Amino acid sequence: MNARELVESSHPNTTLRELSAGANKVFRVIDEKGGSIVVKVYPVPSRERRERRALESLEGTPGVPTLIDSGVSGDLAWISMTDGGNWNLGNLPKNLDAVEAAGEVLRGVHQADAEITNLATSIDDEYVESHYQSTITRLGRFRRRFGLDQRVLDAALEMTPPHASQSVTAHTRPTPSKFVVNEEGAVTLVDWEWATLAPPEWDLTLAVWRFADSIGEDAAAAFRSGYGAELAESSYRPWVAYHAATMMLDAAEVREGRLGDLKYLVDDLTEAVLGT
Repeated sequence: MNARELVESSHPNTTLRELSAGANKVFRVIDEKGGSIVVKVYPVPSRERRERRALESLEGTPGVPTLIDSGVSGDLAWISMTDGGNWNLGNLPKNLDAVEAAGEVLRGVHQADAEITNLATSIDDEYVESHYQSTITRLGRFRRRFGLDQRVLDAALEMTPPHASQSVTAHTRPTPSKFVVNEEGAVTLVDWEWATLAPPEWDLTLAVWRFADSIGEDAAAAFRSGYGAELAESSYRPWVAYHAATMMLDAAEVREGRLGDLKYLVDDLTEAVLGT
């Protein structure tokens, strides 16, 4: 039984719309009255367990989907949850009110006192410093595939690593496409399987950077306003360098050939460490 067959068998007499064709399969299930829920099917149970724990621990937090049900069928694990909407801030025409609301959602998540993981440790300042250095060093192996100047890597290694404050409940991947929007303009942050305890700067700088790049500086400002925090340039730039280098390294380790389609990451890393 594949993911679609699983959802069809458990939700007869409904209409299914596939929302994601990645490793996880996500479906919108629409009943005869037009109501909808989202069902997410995972290839391995560990992914389901992580997301289910996050949703359970954050129950009632504004902007977080509400878990409806979960289960395992054969090799497939699944959860059903409330439907956050048909659009996301990555493909919706610029809506600064929705972007500001997204910042408010992330702030609420960071303020939630949630047992989001059973791990005894978290992403802390020591981890960030060590991982930043190792990421930049490992990225050097792929420098030519990216067309990346060696002086950028040298400057990145000389740069003060990102500063991480005390860990909070964190999403870890709050990019524009993870914020979905319904017809009333309510914003929901989705995809919680990588949530953990991490410094708030991790989420905030990643979100602001990606909103600035994909939508515009005014969107980044709206997100910061909703979140209720400003970012000093000296604090922001090392985090952008870290995020860009991490994304570049992840792509290089799973893809072959030249990586010219990721030139925007090269440009952002260069600007973050050289200021140009």
